[in-house]
Amino acid sequence: MKLLAIRRLFRIQRVVIRYRLDDLLFALPLPWWMLSLRYALPWRWFPRKKLELSRGAALRLALQDLGPIFIKFGQILSTRRDLLPADIADELMLLQDRVPPFDPQLAVKLIEEQLGATINDVFSRFDIEPLASASVAQVHSAKLKTGEEVVVKVVRPGLKPIIGSDLAWLFILAKTAERLSADARLLHPVDVVSDYEKTIYDELDLLREAANASQLKRNFEGSPLLYVPQIYWDWCRPKVLVMERIYGVQVTDLATLADQRTDMKLLAERGVEIFFTQVFRDSFFHADMHPGNIFVSTVSPWSPQYIAIDCGIVGSLTPEDQDYLARNLFAFFKRDYRRVAQLHIDSGWVPAHTKLNEFEAAIRTVCEPIFEKPLKEISFGQVLMRLFQTARRFNMEVQPQLVLLQKTLLNIEGLGRQLYPDLDLWSTAQPFLERWMRERVSPKTLLRNLHSQVEQIPHLAGMTRDLLERMSQPHAKNQQLIVREPKDGWFLRLLGAGHLAAGALLASVGPLHTAGYWPAGILLAVGLYLIVRR
Repeated sequence: MKLLAIRRLFRIQRVVIRYRLDDLLFALPLPWWMLSLRYALPWRWFPRKKLELSRGAALRLALQDLGPIFIKFGQILSTRRDLLPADIADELMLLQDRVPPFDPQLAVKLIEEQLGATINDVFSRFDIEPLASASVAQVHSAKLKTGEEVVVKVVRPGLKPIIGSDLAWLFILAKTAERLSADARLLHPVDVVSDYEKTIYDELDLLREAANASQLKRNFEGSPLLYVPQIYWDWCRPKVLVMERIYGVQVTDLATLADQRTDMKLLAERGVEIFFTQVFRDSFFHADMHPGNIFVSTVSPWSPQYIAIDCGIVGSLTPEDQDYLARNLFAFFKRDYRRVAQLHIDSGWVPAHTKLNEFEAAIRTVCEPIFEKPLKEISFGQVLMRLFQTARRFNMEVQPQLVLLQKTLLNIEGLGRQLYPDLDLWSTAQPFLERWMRERVSPKTLLRNLHSQVEQIPHLAGMTRDLLERMSQPHAKNQQLIVREPKDGWFLRLLGAGHLAAGALLASVGPLHTAGYWPAGILLAVGLYLIVRR
């Protein structure tokens, strides 16, 4: 193990001792064998001064001292007011955009190094005091020589070594959990940490964030739902980003939103619509939607528009994942628990030998209590805990590729709970899902899928022919093959292409009509045979 990782462990231990985090831990209802561990901690053998901090402040300051990975953990927790005491949740909210800034003069030096020019050469005004500060970067307001009001984002110095050592310990904990616990193996903790490693390092590259913001802006160009600030590419570098300055109300500033008579119900519904649009229409979603990154425009409070910043973390789904999620949500909200259970089995999330009736009953037990209630009366934290118990019983595996989506769902729920507790999630989501599923089988979509699949036919046919030739003549590697085309070869190939096109058409609607799989397979096989036959 690297020396830095060992030093980091001692640093974590010092922070735990300094802020009495062990007291918070042992105050929880833990098993007796875990409570007995407190007697094995040397620093608890001696009297300690009373800490003049509330438990929420102690936890917040500890996470701040431990760095970006722990700060982000606190940001996620801050959106879950249903799972946390109010005093802790209030303190953790301060982590969203009020992390202590680093030296502004150091920020200026880093910006000039990245841009290869002095601040005065690029900006007609640069505010030395940071506008905001977060776990990975801080921002300064400025004005370009061309007159545009902008914000300049600069990455904190020296983050990579700290992140590397934290990740080293996370990997050790994940591997240990997988070795010692069958329940932990179902959660794939090593894969989850690997995905998070990629995510956190990607967030350090501001060019990637700029590209993500440009894509998200293009996806919602002209939309009344969401506005994304413009990126000024001429002044963007790996550790510096310059973008349009936006003016809006932070989404958690409920008093200001109420003063300007914002339609809170419509605001909450549009938040849900934005999420489903990003996930299902675009397969490109903002995956760091904590309240510090979301604002509301002041232009038309009767038709509120969101403003999104900080696109360093985005997620995307494969068509298979999209289809799976849509079908599960649709069946879930229709209370078709048997369909939900069957989809889990078909997708391989639970073993194929799982008894369908038992799994259906377990899902019904978990899901039925949450229906026909407003959001404020639903404890999704308890639902998740019961779902985990169900997962352990049926050996259900957590899919690492959906971790970002799950995190975003938690953020959305926490935000919706604050904005409009009576939000009817299903009445908002159902029309969108129904429209999306109809569009998947529309003639336009089928023709587009067919066109993309037909383009692959010559390449696929050539690969198949080469493979069959090598299999039929394994000893003729160095001989020239002389094959005569039968007189009706062109017709058979044309017929084969027709079979392939028909098979591709059926396959493209297969997920909606399972019965279409076998005819599609037969047509594709016959088509390939007619094309490659001699």
